[in-house]
Amino acid sequence: MTDHTTYQDKPWLAHYEKGVPENIIYEEKCLPNFLEASAQKFPDKTALIFQGYTISYAKLNEMVNAFAGCLTDFGIKKGESVAVLLPNIIPCLASYYAILKIGGIAVMNNPLYSDRELEHQFNNSESKILITLDLLGNRMIDLRPKTKIKQIIYASIGDYLPFPKNLLFPLVAKKKKLSADVKSAKDVYKWKDTLKDRTTVLPKVDLSFNDIAMYQYTGGTTGISKGVILTHGNLSKQVQQIASWFPDFEKGKEVMLSALPYFHVFGLSGVMNFSVFMGWSQILVPKPQPEALLEAIRKFKPTFAPLVPTMYIGILNHPDIDKTDLTSIKGCFSGSAPLPVEVLHEFEKKTGAVIVEGFGLTETSPVTHCNPFAGGKRKIGSVGLPVSDTKCRIVALDDRKTDIPVGETGELLIKGPQVMKGYWNMPDETAETLT
Repeated sequence: MTDHTTYQDKPWLAHYEKGVPENIIYEEKCLPNFLEASAQKFPDKTALIFQGYTISYAKLNEMVNAFAGCLTDFGIKKGESVAVLLPNIIPCLASYYAILKIGGIAVMNNPLYSDRELEHQFNNSESKILITLDLLGNRMIDLRPKTKIKQIIYASIGDYLPFPKNLLFPLVAKKKKLSADVKSAKDVYKWKDTLKDRTTVLPKVDLSFNDIAMYQYTGGTTGISKGVILTHGNLSKQVQQIASWFPDFEKGKEVMLSALPYFHVFGLSGVMNFSVFMGWSQILVPKPQPEALLEAIRKFKPTFAPLVPTMYIGILNHPDIDKTDLTSIKGCFSGSAPLPVEVLHEFEKKTGAVIVEGFGLTETSPVTHCNPFAGGKRKIGSVGLPVSDTKCRIVALDDRKTDIPVGETGELLIKGPQVMKGYWNMPDETAETLT
């Protein structure tokens, strides 16, 4: 059934949760400023938990500053690219914020990609430094001559482990293929060595919302992957949009299960950056298999758990599900693919949490739509409502200038502060996508 209402009339506003604004008065701060603010306001609060090892916001900020000094000493200047090829471990987050702090452009890469795809992304982004895992170190050293990368810095899963895991790790790591010996080569450095005695005075870098923060590569399912240009304004305003969607949650209060990969824009904005902005603790899960997820929930009691449908299904199907208390979880995100309704109901029943289904694109930082968390109109199985400051139109499939009535099928157009600047070095594709 249709009427003459179109999405230009913003019919979704009537269904917002109480306290969610139509428009946001944004803090004029970039992501590194949010980390500094959390370190100042919550210096002793745990920022990251990795296998029981914890680091406070104050110490995390110090680590970021030290690594920013390393990048500065290696010659990185504002507007130059640095590639990160890491799972969700402490050096991944620290590297990302250090790159942004000195005005660099972060390029987050998937460790599961082939050499061919990584070579394309390194070269297309003109990355000068690579931060990777020791397991990938020798491959990346061999790949380096085909790229513009000068220095390689490698971290290890064992870099940050609590006692006695730190002593036992070398004994089991190679057997379980959790670490590797990286061959000696010029301009190849261990992550922890780059932080030692670092007293570099960081350059004064003026960051604006128009400056490029990162190139986030799409999957390349229709050809070579495209580098989506996301600005500091895109990413800063995106986390503030997400925060505005949950008006009852306070800064410094919650614990986030950080299982979604940081190299994916959903994990980057919806988990990592959002948590830092809110001053929440994060439980890092580098390999989010069901057993690892359940262990993290049992030990560290997360209150927020953004996951994708395969993770929800894996948890519910695990034989230990009934031995695990999931009731610490209050809220969840679900995206990237449709969540089966029966899975949603079963997970909510076992946790007492609310799963917020949403929608987004790499090109939109990524969140554009969410179902309400508490109150408002929630429609299970849908993408939800446009988030604050996001305008949408449904237009005819053969004519983007013609709006069609609510209820009819068409093409979704999105406008908001989270929409990308364009595709890196692809003007034709940019012109086609940004109308």
